[in-house]
Amino acid sequence: MTKAKFYDDVEANEEVFMGSDCTVKVDEGFINIRVGAIIMKGNQFLMVGNDKDHFLYSVGGRIKFGETAEEAVIREVYEETGVLMDVDRLGFIHENFFYSDDEKKKDKFIYEISFFFYMKVPANFEPSCDSFTEDHKKEKLIWVTAESDIVYYPEFFRTELQHPKQGVKHIVTDERK
Repeated sequence: MTKAKFYDDVEANEEVFMGSDCTVKVDEGFINIRVGAIIMKGNQFLMVGNDKDHFLYSVGGRIKFGETAEEAVIREVYEETGVLMDVDRLGFIHENFFYSDDEKKKDKFIYEISFFFYMKVPANFEPSCDSFTEDHKKEKLIWVTAESDIVYYPEFFRTELQHPKQGVKHIVTDERK
């Protein structure tokens, strides 16, 4: 599928991919494959929150089976901000080991692989959030800085986005230790 065709399908609000989210049950836990968008204006970056959680999270979500990571991040950015945005470059690959606090997967072990992409932010960027969480909680967009007091994930944004570097950085976060 060409990028132009992908954008046309997204703009028409069609279901581009019929695949399920890339979450696989393994033993007593799950593997997630997801993408995250790094959307920056000056020293601020855009995060998502909702009324249920006491923290913020990156714009993004799970890759759907059959999607590339770039297609997934473009789709997720569109779903969460209402803006079609191009990918600038891959910035981080994050392996994250943690225990879920989600109601459906409470205390289940999660191994999550995430691809975080820097996005090309248009000068006239005016995001509008009409998205909901899996359990139907309304999401909201919030600009934060590294110094913001609020808890947000991934935590490495706090240090790594202060002075972005070229290249791809591999980060491992392991709550099992």
